[in-house]
Amino acid sequence: MAIGPIQLIARATSAQRRTLLAAALGWALDAFDSMLYALVLALLMRDLGMSKTAAGSLGTLTLLASGIGGMLFGFLADRIGRKQALMASILTYSVCSFASGLATSIAMLAVARFVLGLGMGGEWNTGAALVAESWPTELRAKALSIVQSSWALGFAAAALVAGPVSRAYGWRAVFFVGILPAGVTLWIQRSVPESEMWRGQVSPDAVREGHLPKSPLLANAARSEAPGGVGADLTSYVSTGTIFRPPYLKHTLALLLFNFFGLFAWWGLFTWLPPYLSLPVEQGGRGFSVMGMTTLMVVLNLCGMFPGYLSFGWVADHLGRRKAFVLYSIAAALLIPLYAAARSAGVLLVLGALVAFFGTGIFSGSGIMGSEIFPTAVRARALGFTYNGARALSALAPLVIGRVGEVKGLNWAFYLCAAGYLLAAVTTTQLPETKGKRLE
Repeated sequence: MAIGPIQLIARATSAQRRTLLAAALGWALDAFDSMLYALVLALLMRDLGMSKTAAGSLGTLTLLASGIGGMLFGFLADRIGRKQALMASILTYSVCSFASGLATSIAMLAVARFVLGLGMGGEWNTGAALVAESWPTELRAKALSIVQSSWALGFAAAALVAGPVSRAYGWRAVFFVGILPAGVTLWIQRSVPESEMWRGQVSPDAVREGHLPKSPLLANAARSEAPGGVGADLTSYVSTGTIFRPPYLKHTLALLLFNFFGLFAWWGLFTWLPPYLSLPVEQGGRGFSVMGMTTLMVVLNLCGMFPGYLSFGWVADHLGRRKAFVLYSIAAALLIPLYAAARSAGVLLVLGALVAFFGTGIFSGSGIMGSEIFPTAVRARALGFTYNGARALSALAPLVIGRVGEVKGLNWAFYLCAAGYLLAAVTTTQLPETKGKRLE
C-alpha cells in the first residue's frame, strides 16, 4: 500500500528520523547560503560594477569549487565518517557566506564564493550517503526525495530573507545572515548517529577470523595486501579508481553525464531567473520590483520545486528509476521555451512552478540511483564525483547563459537550458534500473 511522507516518517525509527532531519537541514541550509548570491545579484552588479559576464563567472567559480568539494568531502566521509564530514561541510559554507558580506571587491567576493562552493559540494553526498545507509530498501527512495525537497525550502527561505533584508540593510546584511546554519552542527554532533553500515562494513576482528564482508569489493580488498595489514580500515585503501573500472565504469560515466546536462540546465536557468525577473525590460528582464520578484520566487519554490523533489521518490518507486528520469526531464525541456516567451506575471507564475517541479525533481533521483549503484566503501566518493563532478562540469552554465543573455537576451538564452534537459533524458538510456536493489 502506498504511503505518504507523514506515514513514512512515522514508520521510521528515532535514529532514522534524526539522520533524515540532519541531511535535510544541511541541504536546505546549503540552498539558503548558495542561492543568496543569485537573489542579490542585481544589487551586486550595480554596486560592484559587474557585467553579466563577470557575474556569471562568479557563479561558475562556485560551481567549479563544488565539484572539488564533492570529491574532498566524499573522501573524508568514506574515511572519517558521514556525520563528521557533514558537519565540516556545513561549517565551511556558513562561514564563507558571512565572508561574502565583507567583500569590497570582485576578487574578495570570488575567493569567498570559491571556498563556499567547497562546502556546498560536500554536503550533498555526505548527507545522501548517511540517509541511504540508514533507511531500509523499501523506504530509501522516498526518504532521499524528502532530503532533496528541502533544497526548495532553503531556496524559499533565502528569497524571504533576501528581499526584505536587502531593502532595509543592503546586500551585505543578506550574506551576514548566512552564518546562522553553523549552529545546526552543534545539534548534529550531539544527537545524530553515525551510519551503522559505514561503521560495520568490516570489523578488524572478523577479518582476522576469516569472516569477509558481504560486499564483493570489500571482500577482495580484505583478501589483498592492504596498507596497515589485515584488519586495517578498508575505506582507507579501497581506491577511488574502483568506480572507473568494470562493472562500475559505464554507470559512473552515464550518471555523471546525466547530472551534467541536468545541472547545466538548472544552474543556467535558476542563477539567472531572479535577475531576469527583476531587471528592467529594456535590459532583457521582466521589470518586477524586488518584492514582486521575491513573491514569484517563493511561490516557484513552494509550489514547484518542493513538490517536484518530494514526488520523485514516489514516482520512481511506481514507474522505476529510469522512466521517472525520462518523464521529468522531457517535461522540463518542453516547458522552458513556453516560460521564456511568457510576459504576464500570472503566466510566469504558473509556468515557472511547472518548470521548477519537473526541472528540479529529477535531482532526487541522482542520490537514489547513485546510492543503489555503488557499494558502501566508495559510495560517498562516487556520489561526490557523479553529482558534484557534474556541478563542476556545469560550472560554465551561469557564464554561458549570462554571455548569451548579453548578446541575444536572457529569454533566448534559456533555450539552451531546455536542450540540456533533453540531453539528460537521452542519457538515462545508459543507466541501469535499480528499483528494489539492496545496498552492498
